[in-house]
Amino acid sequence: MGKLWTEEFKFQTWLDVEIAVCQAQAELGYIPYSAVEEIKSKAKFDTKRILEIEAKVRHDMIAFLTNVNEYVGESGRYIHLGLTSSDVLDTALALQLVSSMDLILEALESLVQVIRKKATLHRQTIMVGRSHGIHAEPITFGFKLAGWLAEILRAQTRLEQVRQEIAVGKISGAVGTYANIDPQIEVLTCQKLGLQTDKASTQVISRDSHANYIQQLALLAASIERFAVEIRNLQRSDVLEVEEYFSPGQKGSSAMPHKRNPIRSERLTGIARMIRAYAGTALEDVALWHERDISHSSVERVMFPDACILSHFMLHEITDLIENLLVYPENMKRNMNVYGGVIFSQRVLLSLVNKGLSRDQAYRITQSCAHQAWNQPDGDFHRLIRENEEVAKYLTEQEIEQCFDPGHHLSNLEHIYQKLGI
Repeated sequence: MGKLWTEEFKFQTWLDVEIAVCQAQAELGYIPYSAVEEIKSKAKFDTKRILEIEAKVRHDMIAFLTNVNEYVGESGRYIHLGLTSSDVLDTALALQLVSSMDLILEALESLVQVIRKKATLHRQTIMVGRSHGIHAEPITFGFKLAGWLAEILRAQTRLEQVRQEIAVGKISGAVGTYANIDPQIEVLTCQKLGLQTDKASTQVISRDSHANYIQQLALLAASIERFAVEIRNLQRSDVLEVEEYFSPGQKGSSAMPHKRNPIRSERLTGIARMIRAYAGTALEDVALWHERDISHSSVERVMFPDACILSHFMLHEITDLIENLLVYPENMKRNMNVYGGVIFSQRVLLSLVNKGLSRDQAYRITQSCAHQAWNQPDGDFHRLIRENEEVAKYLTEQEIEQCFDPGHHLSNLEHIYQKLGI
């Protein structure tokens, strides 16, 4: 990914655009084929030389063209014929963004496969579900991962759409009116480069599509951050249901040898903040003056490389993290049964209601037992329900035991797994 955002790759895309325009010009009879052949055989650039020229002329495109013409010679007069800088800059940027998105989508597919595999492996690994950070009802770790998979599949669809949206070039001249360039040159050039033509460019391609590109990366980063935050929470010492792989020789703390910290999840959380910040920046770039200004240019020179490289890194990092994640089913079972299985309170409530009690009566009885067990060293909700005289009037011992069967909560999970192909 980093190579796509080097100066060398950028200048190569500029040259690719210029040559494609020359080829289109020749096909339509505006310049001789012999000139195109000479341009193709001689055209090259030297990055150091371009920067030397730019330091003097203060214009990167002019510096680039000057250097290319140093190699091409006479036929160089046909390069950039009828174009404005943004014809090349924006069309070449589209090539960079498409190439970057292809790598991101490839890495995203790897993440999809890893989550799918892990979700399949743990489809029956029972754990407690949590809401507000408080124990709720039983789920499985596979079910949790199924939610991650569904979210990443949505991201995949959005990124495929944004790849198509950003694959747009423009060769329409100084303010986009084709005054000095045949519109068919734009069509032919974009076809050669694998791009669509912008339907109505000004001197630049409007930045709403570019903002969408960054916003979708920010949304992807937010999803990855959600997974990372969940892993961090589940790795807490007092929970310890999952844990980042801790390699031989790895150290967790300079002061405390026992530490095994979720450093990769924390790193992902931090990186997500950076990418998310660029979403606002990209929106600021949409409102340019009239047919163009260059207030967006300085932003994009930093924003696009950062956002693309960081997104790609995040995908590789979270994929490896999940693939090698340590999962502790026994700890999950222990946590699920804390305070004698208070998480089964709704099953007790509903069973009492089904036996004829009002909801308020059933709630009062169940809550009283649950709160007696809550946060007590010997708290045992299961025992308190069995011993409760009011409960005994309505539920048999077998019916009480059925209330504490975690299998009930898993009975319809297959419906979700089937929808996701797990």
